[in-house]
Amino acid sequence: MSMMNYKINSLTKIFESPNGDDLTVFENINLLLKERETSSIVGASGSGKSTLLHIVGTIDKPTSGSLIYKDEELDIDLVSASQKLLNSFRNTKLGFIFQFHHLLPEFTAIENVMIPAKIAGVNDKVAQQKAMELLQFVGLENRVDHKPKKMSGGEQQRVAIARAIINEPQLLIADEPTGNLDERNSDLIAEMFTKVNEKTGTAILLATHSSKFASIANIRYELSNKGLAQLN
Repeated sequence: MSMMNYKINSLTKIFESPNGDDLTVFENINLLLKERETSSIVGASGSGKSTLLHIVGTIDKPTSGSLIYKDEELDIDLVSASQKLLNSFRNTKLGFIFQFHHLLPEFTAIENVMIPAKIAGVNDKVAQQKAMELLQFVGLENRVDHKPKKMSGGEQQRVAIARAIINEPQLLIADEPTGNLDERNSDLIAEMFTKVNEKTGTAILLATHSSKFASIANIRYELSNKGLAQLN
């Protein structure tokens, strides 16, 4: 795990409307993400948590501000980076987990976990071995050949976690990962995140409406009134 430092500076997002009725989602957001740290963002529905995570994950662009990412290989402002660089950055440096697991229904658990590794050019045998180890790590070694519809919601989300970390990302971005789960499964997923952080040192940024889930993070923020405030 190389040293990672990801500095989000003065981030502002405005949705422009043709009738001049622009909507400012948030403004002047500053955030520092470092390896081994877990950060959580709580906020009411509609406060802009997903938009912020999409921008940090380079899926969306800010209206203004900079995203300065540094590790032993890279030192770039992702806002001005080319699409080609962003695609490669997302697949090698980031892992994503969303509220909905986005597993491919026709693929088994192990095939789903292997996908990012295969996109990154890892050979099948190595990808399969890594995927198997990760399914054991998330406690699903008995679900390797099951397709998503044969698994519970909590199991599907654990497969999604394994898939998100197969390329050993520097940063794991999770948007409401327990949003569709009951309390028991939410607690299990929270435990998985803590285990991932301890095992790999991967930095984690998670957005949640659950203060219980947010409390697993060592740095906690609240997004409200278009600004980000640190809670601890």
